[in-house]
Amino acid sequence: MKSLFSMFRKSGEEFQNIRSLTVTAIFIAISMVIEKFTINLPFAKVNFAFLAIAVIGMLTGPVMGFVAGMICDIVGFLVNPTGAFMPVFTLIAGLQGLIYGILLYRKQEHFCIGKLSESISLSIRAVIARILDVIFINLLLNTYFTVKLGFIPDKTFTMVLQGKLVKNLLEFVVDIPLLVLLLPAVILIYRRTITQRSA
Repeated sequence: MKSLFSMFRKSGEEFQNIRSLTVTAIFIAISMVIEKFTINLPFAKVNFAFLAIAVIGMLTGPVMGFVAGMICDIVGFLVNPTGAFMPVFTLIAGLQGLIYGILLYRKQEHFCIGKLSESISLSIRAVIARILDVIFINLLLNTYFTVKLGFIPDKTFTMVLQGKLVKNLLEFVVDIPLLVLLLPAVILIYRRTITQRSA
């Protein structure tokens, strides 16, 4: 529990770090670009904007990840407004950043590229984070509030949930390799550019 509080405290301190704010802003912008390529399906949408949120969570932690997730949702709505703005979905988007931040934060500091145990550890954490994201954010919270707020009828809840489950399972096959390959690559680029220049 102490280490969890310490993680949140350190992540909160990232707001005082220009480097962290800059990196977060860059990946929020990347998230917006990825969002432009969203594929809209009948009860679901397919996109890979979560990758940018995962990177923000890994580099800046759960507090910054939570705020970045909410900013992505707000900016995304302003850029491409669809329907009414719902603050509850902004909070849910923040929870996505929180999940990745809790599971991935500061792992890059001790990550040794080429060391199998480190790669496996990071990959396992990334997979767990994505599973939690899919189950709690995509399937449960988003579906529940979509029904609760009247966007879809109660009678279709089961059908929508089944559709989302199939969609997320299919996406998962692509999501995991992308996440597992992206995070080590980001760590390497981050070390060679941002960290070394500020050293």
